[in-house]
Amino acid sequence: MVVSPVHALDGIATRISLVASTGGVTLLPAHVEPLLPRSLVSRPLTGNAPVIEIAAGYRADNPSPILQVFLKSIDGLITSRAKLPIA
Repeated sequence: MVVSPVHALDGIATRISLVASTGGVTLLPAHVEPLLPRSLVSRPLTGNAPVIEIAAGYRADNPSPILQVFLKSIDGLITSRAKLPIA
């Protein structure tokens, strides 16, 4: 049996809805598991967890002190999170 993608989706809600209505399969981030309807089953992947690159987006003219704290601490937050065991 060969599994081939049928749809390319960019929204989590759309993925969940399509699987619920068609009986298809999708890959989702683990944090959405609590959002799944009872009719759907999720299974964690085995092996090394996939890694995605992320970026922070903000307006260049944003004077917010909170933004400044965020920008100064984001690298440390990501590094400390990477050291935590995957649940």
